Amino acid sequence: MNEQQHQKLERSLKSRHITMIAIGGAIGTGLFLGSGSAIHQAGPSIILSYLIVGIITFFMMRAMGELILADTTKHSFIDSVKVYLGDRMEFVAGWMYWACWLTLAMADLTATGIYLQYWFPTLPQWVGPLIIVVLLMLVNMINVGLFGELESWFSMIKVIAIITLIAVGVVLLVMHGRVNGQVVRLANLANHGGFFPTGGMGFLMSFQMVAFAFVGIEMVGITAGETKNPRKDIPKAINTLPVRIGLFYIGSMIALMCIYPWFQVKTNSSPFVQVFAAIGLPGAAGILNFVVLTAATSATNSAIFSTSRSLYALSRSGNAPKRFSKLSAKAVPDNALTFSSAILFIAVVLNYIMPAGIFDAIASISTITFIFTWIIIMFAHLKYRQQHPEGVSYFKMPGFPLTSWITIAFYFALLVILLFVDSTRIPLIITVAIFAILAWGYNWTKKRAK
Repeated sequence: MNEQQHQKLERSLKSRHITMIAIGGAIGTGLFLGSGSAIHQAGPSIILSYLIVGIITFFMMRAMGELILADTTKHSFIDSVKVYLGDRMEFVAGWMYWACWLTLAMADLTATGIYLQYWFPTLPQWVGPLIIVVLLMLVNMINVGLFGELESWFSMIKVIAIITLIAVGVVLLVMHGRVNGQVVRLANLANHGGFFPTGGMGFLMSFQMVAFAFVGIEMVGITAGETKNPRKDIPKAINTLPVRIGLFYIGSMIALMCIYPWFQVKTNSSPFVQVFAAIGLPGAAGILNFVVLTAATSATNSAIFSTSRSLYALSRSGNAPKRFSKLSAKAVPDNALTFSSAILFIAVVLNYIMPAGIFDAIASISTITFIFTWIIIMFAHLKYRQQHPEGVSYFKMPGFPLTSWITIAFYFALLVILLFVDSTRIPLIITVAIFAILAWGYNWTKKRAK
């Protein structure tokens, strides 16, 4: 392989891989573990929270899809940000997105330590994250096809788990089954304090953890450079999002709270595991714990892929050290991958120093950094449509420009809400500071380059 070929990512991701990567991005620790905190905050109204955030997420994904399909020679949406918002914003977006996935991976690695304690109560919480980050780093170094294959199977396991929960819920509803002495029925959604048992404030406060359930869904936007047929595969992956949201998120929450009273859901373990343990199916809780462990491992796998490709894109644009743009003989950005994976060892240290409460803290930072990234994507799309009013004929943003401004307004409103929540105020301030530092850091790096 000559030097020219070395500098190109291989288009090894198939249609099946892209579809399952999109599903993997939509289903993660935010649903399997974080939903416990969200249910405690909002009760059954969490169903409405998922619906609203899901619709907004769909608009963001359609905007991103049109943006990257406008020029499929681009490797990711970060390249499109450079074209329409300039070098400085590409620098900010690229490094911000890299930070997004690192914090998300740290949250997921923390979750793996919590899940392993189901079988090994005395196992230190930091051991699981250490083992998993090393194994996944080695897997990602082999080639992108193996990453796509592994992520496809991870996603399939998650889908089967959610469909099983919904199916069990339907069977119990039809047969008027009893769990913990309570009849399973739809009325249970309103029998314990109504649909909004914690009031409007509890409903609003749930949006942070609900938004966390969707972080990473935009990862389809950085697979463009490694997708065999982006014009076909990316629209297909994005357009199936509403079905996934309805079935996986809303369906699972309805089933869960019909079976199990919302106020009895614990926040220190997966609600899915709690429900199957309450049903009493032999070994079901253990199987579900394996599934949620798989989900966390899957999200970490995606994070290692995403951070390495973000560094690769930044390096090619001169916004990161040149060594991060070098590819191995198997067309993998090994230097970028190794550097990002090494940063993840911070999660191992944090789980050793302060295992209690670390998940919620990291999840808050991750959610906020992703919201900033989604806002940047929306503004890049607006700029694109200003320059190209005709858009992408076969994949236009529906309802443009109204839906674009609604999406942007929602994300800003969500940031305002987080400013008034004690647990998210400091992470929000830190994220704003990081954004400002990156904007200033662009000038510093360019001066050094001269």
